[in-house]
Amino acid sequence: MAYYQRVGSIPPKRHTQHRTPTGSLYYEELMGEEGFSSDSSLLYHAGIPSAVLDARPWQLPDLSTTPNEPLLPRHLKLTELFTDEAWRAADPVTGRRLVLGNADVRISYVAASRTSPLYRNATGDELVYIESGAGAVETVFGSLSVSQGDYVLLPRSTTHRWLPAGHVDSGGVDHGVDPLRCYIVEANSHIAPPRRYLSAYGQFLEHAPYCERDLRTPAEPLVVTDEGEVEVYIKHRGGGPNGLSGSIHVVPRHPFDVVGWDGCLYPYVFNIADYEPITGRVHQPPPVHQVFEGGNFVVCNFVPRKVDYHPLAVPVPYYHSNVDSDEVMFYCGGNYEARRGSGIGQGSISLHPGGHSHGPQPGAVERSLGAEFFDELAVMVDTFRPLELGEGGRAVDDGAYAWTWAGRRPDPSAPPGGRRSE
Repeated sequence: MAYYQRVGSIPPKRHTQHRTPTGSLYYEELMGEEGFSSDSSLLYHAGIPSAVLDARPWQLPDLSTTPNEPLLPRHLKLTELFTDEAWRAADPVTGRRLVLGNADVRISYVAASRTSPLYRNATGDELVYIESGAGAVETVFGSLSVSQGDYVLLPRSTTHRWLPAGHVDSGGVDHGVDPLRCYIVEANSHIAPPRRYLSAYGQFLEHAPYCERDLRTPAEPLVVTDEGEVEVYIKHRGGGPNGLSGSIHVVPRHPFDVVGWDGCLYPYVFNIADYEPITGRVHQPPPVHQVFEGGNFVVCNFVPRKVDYHPLAVPVPYYHSNVDSDEVMFYCGGNYEARRGSGIGQGSISLHPGGHSHGPQPGAVERSLGAEFFDELAVMVDTFRPLELGEGGRAVDDGAYAWTWAGRRPDPSAPPGGRRSE
């Protein structure tokens, strides 16, 4: 995104000498997209950023997927993925569990209390939505504080680590930690604001539902001076499931030795509460709720808002067929009126696959008539290739959602073509 930032100590002109107070040179590193042809930033390191002392494989979490066959809409209860014991032992990187995925995007979930290892995703950008909890993300660009409702955009190959916050009350009593609950959208591409909301040069336009003022960026470098060896976990292209592999590099000094940087490529935070919803006299289609886009997928958010004000408007969505996409909705706040009665609640995912017509649950249309405001919060990912179920998704599929529109379950003992209902 072409929104120039300048942080810390940099020389007056790029690719020129920049020296430490003792006279030695800082090492300039270019992080750039699309082979020097798109957005980039220049970072100035105290040490050589390419130095590696050792390398070994990193066994990634289970990234296998299973086709959604037979084709069914599904309800996945993400809150059941992590018990108290599990999240107390997990960190936000190695503890992730894959819920859904395809060749373009993977959706994972984690509840964690431990600091993650240093981590670099070399396969694509990551967009992390903070469902609850708080903490910080330390990066080579600087630190970002995060809390409930934040989207954290981490460009490909940004070295970073997650630090969930502990919980101490006003009397100083330590109650342990609250988990940092993260919903992770991991691309094989870059993730950016929708192009229709940007000028030819990258500025947000007047009709965009958010703008540069809403973004939080690193304010200063971390400048870690520790020269001891550290490990960096790297996810990269390879021969594992979904074409991914992991490696651990041992480097001679901490990578957060950057004294300054400038450019248009960097991590940032955007809170969902700063999104200004677009409404109309009748029900608006999902693209008006779009907040980000990636290769073959988009991200939308449904926020509390006034709803349709035509006197005969039907505020909940009409039934629709996803001809070209799978639709994934993560319910993270409020009361999503169209799904009432389906068993879906906060922390749930609904998957509505291409080839299946879906819409409000029975009774939702009549209940919505005359409504003036919806208090709902949800993050939606629409993909343009079919999604498959990851091990996390398979583990928490309720097995009943597909039958909620008909109000009855199939009888598995009935012969094909003549299925009785329970």
